[in-house]
Amino acid sequence: MSTHTPSGMEHHPDILALREHAERVTSTTAGQGTEALAVCAGLFLAISPWVVGFSGFTGLAISNLVLGIAYAVLMAGYGSAFGRTHARAWACVAIGAWTIIAPWAVNGGAHVRRTILTNVITGGVMTCLALAAVGMVFAGMTARRR
Repeated sequence: MSTHTPSGMEHHPDILALREHAERVTSTTAGQGTEALAVCAGLFLAISPWVVGFSGFTGLAISNLVLGIAYAVLMAGYGSAFGRTHARAWACVAIGAWTIIAPWAVNGGAHVRRTILTNVITGGVMTCLALAAVGMVFAGMTARRR
């Protein structure tokens, strides 16, 4: 009979407490609402070239499609595992920021007003939602240390 106790970092009491906190946060109405809105924002970004009507800009259309799907998938599971929560949410902050600058970076000088408005507004919303996801977990971590 073995009496070996796990000694890895994943079993440290602080890590276990942070996992519990992340699970509690993501099961709240605010956490679930943030996740649902983020998934919707990502899916809108993915279909925006065809809905808004700028699918003629192939590079931007592909960028929006791929990054919109990636954002939706990452944010759909941001609370499922504490170890990846921060990385997923921060990756989504980067996707949101890229979405804002993509009309200029991908299309060079060729852009129209609707591509800029769509990407800037959607990217801003996506960035705010991802930062909210990061903030929910960090708020509990700092409150716990006091």
